[in-house]
Amino acid sequence: MASIPPSHWLFVSPMATQIIKRIISNSPRSVLSLRLKTTSSQYVASRVRDATFEKFMDNYKNLLKVISIQDLILANPKNPPSISVDFLNRLSQKLHLNRGATAFLRKYPRIFEIFYDSSLSQPYCKLTPTAMQISREESAAINNTHPLVIDRLTRLLSMSLSKTLPLRAIFKVWRELGLADDFEESIISQNPHLFQLLDAHEPSTHLIKLVSTTPNNFTAAVENWRVMECCKDDCSVDRMEMRFSFKHGYPPCMKLKKNFRAKVKEWQKLPYIGPYEEFTGVKKRSKKGVMELEKRAVAIVHEFLSLTVEKTVEVEKISQFRKWFGIELNVRDLFLDHPGMFYLSTKGKRHTVFLREAYERGCLIDSNPVYEVRRKLLNLVILGRRGLRSGDYKLSSSESDDDEDDLQELHNE
Repeated sequence: MASIPPSHWLFVSPMATQIIKRIISNSPRSVLSLRLKTTSSQYVASRVRDATFEKFMDNYKNLLKVISIQDLILANPKNPPSISVDFLNRLSQKLHLNRGATAFLRKYPRIFEIFYDSSLSQPYCKLTPTAMQISREESAAINNTHPLVIDRLTRLLSMSLSKTLPLRAIFKVWRELGLADDFEESIISQNPHLFQLLDAHEPSTHLIKLVSTTPNNFTAAVENWRVMECCKDDCSVDRMEMRFSFKHGYPPCMKLKKNFRAKVKEWQKLPYIGPYEEFTGVKKRSKKGVMELEKRAVAIVHEFLSLTVEKTVEVEKISQFRKWFGIELNVRDLFLDHPGMFYLSTKGKRHTVFLREAYERGCLIDSNPVYEVRRKLLNLVILGRRGLRSGDYKLSSSESDDDEDDLQELHNE
C-alpha cells in the first residue's frame, strides 16, 4: 500500500473517510469500530520525521533502560543496594540490552559501578554516588509535590466516564504522573475523602474511584493556552475562532499544502465536548458527529499528556485508559492524524508520543522540579563515557569537574 501523504492525515483522515463511507451506505455495524484497515506499520512509517525529537529519543531510549536497571538495584534491601551482573545478563533480552548487561553498564560509568564481591565470587553492580544522589533528589521532589500529584490523579479520574479507573492502569503510568512508588499507601489511602479502592469483577484486580461527587471546575491546559493567546497585545486571531482551537506546530521538513492548511483551519473551528465535561457516550451517525467525537478524543489525550511530568508517554500505556475515557478510536492513529500537536517516535522498540507544544529543542519549555532532577540523569546518559580513557571505567575528580563543560559542548553540536 502506498504511503499516506501528509495532506491526507487530517480532517478527514483516511480512517475517518472509511467511517463516513460506512455511514453513507447505512451499514448496521458500529460506526467507530470501522476505521480503515491500513497496515499499522505502513501508517507509522508514512509519518514525517522530526529530527529534533528523533535526536532526543536516541538518548531517551537508553535513559529508559538505565531507569529499569536502577529500579532493580534500588529494590535490593542491601546497603548499599546492588545487583548481580550475571542476573542482569539473564535479563538482557527483556531489558533490550542488545550486547548484554556488562557492555551496557560500562557505557555509563557515571551511573553504574561494577565491583567484585569476593564473598559471593561474582561481579555486582551498584549506583555511583552521583546517581544515588539524583535518585534521592527525585524522591524528595516527588514527596514535595503531593498536592500537585493529588490534583493530577483527581483530574485523571474526572476524565473517566464512570469516575473510575483500574489501578493497574495507574501503575503503568505512575512515573509519568510523578507518583511515588508507594502511591497506593501515600496518596490513595491517605486521602479517603477523595479516593476509594474497589474490588473489580476480575480476581486480584482493583479499581480506584473518585469519591467526591461535587462538580469539578477543572480547566483543561488548552483552555489556559487560548486565554493567553487572546490576551497578547499582538493577537490577530478572531477570539471566536480561538474558542475550539489547539496549538499547532510542524517540523521545518514538513511541507504544508494549501488544502491541508484549509482542513486544519476547518477542524480548529469544530466544537467538541471537553475532557472534563459530562459525556453520555451517544454516537452521532453523521460526518460532523464522527469528527466531533474524534476531536473530543484528541482533547482527552492532549490533556492526559499535559498532566504528565515530561509531557510524554508510551502509546501502549495511554491505550489502557481508552475505554474508560469513552474513546472508541485507535489512540496511536489519533497521534498520527494530528502531527501538528503530537509527535510519535518508534525508537527503542516502543511507540512514544510527545506533546509537541511542550518542547523546544529537545527540552521541556515549562520545567518542574521532578523533570529537572530526571534531566540530570539524562545528562549523565548523554555524557556516556565521554572524557574517559579506553579501558578506564572509573572517574577521577578532575574528569567529573569537566562534565558540565562536556555536556554543554554536546548540546551545541
